[in-house]
Amino acid sequence: MLRRTHRVLAIAALLTGSWLTSAQAATSLTQGASPAAQQAGYYRMTLGDFAVTALSDGTVALPVDKILLNTSPDHVNKVLAHHYLSSPLATSVNTYLIDTGEKLVMIDAGAGSLFGPTLGKLVNSIKAAGYRPEQIDEIYITHMHGDHVGGLSANEQMLFPNAVVRAEQKDADYWLSQANLDAAPAEGKGSFQGAQLSLKPYIAAGKFKPFSGDTVLTTGVRAQVTGAHTPGHSIYVVESKGEKLVLWGDLIHVSVVQMPNPDIAIQYDSDAKNAVVQRRKAFDAAVKEGHWGAAAHLPFPGIGHLRKDGNGYQWIPVNYLNDK
Repeated sequence: MLRRTHRVLAIAALLTGSWLTSAQAATSLTQGASPAAQQAGYYRMTLGDFAVTALSDGTVALPVDKILLNTSPDHVNKVLAHHYLSSPLATSVNTYLIDTGEKLVMIDAGAGSLFGPTLGKLVNSIKAAGYRPEQIDEIYITHMHGDHVGGLSANEQMLFPNAVVRAEQKDADYWLSQANLDAAPAEGKGSFQGAQLSLKPYIAAGKFKPFSGDTVLTTGVRAQVTGAHTPGHSIYVVESKGEKLVLWGDLIHVSVVQMPNPDIAIQYDSDAKNAVVQRRKAFDAAVKEGHWGAAAHLPFPGIGHLRKDGNGYQWIPVNYLNDK
């Protein structure tokens, strides 16, 4: 059976009266709560027999007009303005829980404390969704940038003590290499240090187990290596009862700019040319097959479908559903 602890928590809240009444909520605002503050977020959907929960680690402001490639700042700012947005752009950092009934698998682990106070909300989101960090059996990392591995640990202690962490061998070899850290320019050393610090307790406990190439990792979940955004960047394909969700990792960052023009890359790509190729390959498959897609930096919950639109794509976000 799928874990349904969130229902138990909801019932308990009703019995104990722990939810705020409208009067209490109004009182809390007058006592100094910020109307702009957001609650840690999750969004749940079914995929065949699986439960998929999108988890928010928060948002981070990115100067997207300065870091996107194969375009100009003027073009980026015009597109943003058309969508009532501006740079620096509040950019989501999403992770995903896959509850197969046999295992609880998490894709990526957020930023933890590596990217400042607007991120690091993953554990709160997990608890809000009715799970506990110690319940997670396996964590699959799309790549080892800090906003995907920083939430694995804190103070050199595992935040997911019962989880096995897996990532593609090429990414592990690159980011966990002391030689690569030593050779990196000063401004690039932090990325290596963040990955090494975040993985350290799992490596010490024998809980880090890299895989090589396209691999079935557990029933219904398999890795496909793109090698685009980083040397071992991987996407994860989740399938159950004929339904399919592909978690694209960092094949895309700024949806309103890159969906209509997928040839636009980003400075964070280790191979910008291949990143464009792999993005089109993954997106064309989503259009052809009609399956769900999701990505770490699409606006939360970052799940939806794609349609072809000229030389680019139209992003159709999941329709919000709350019928339980």
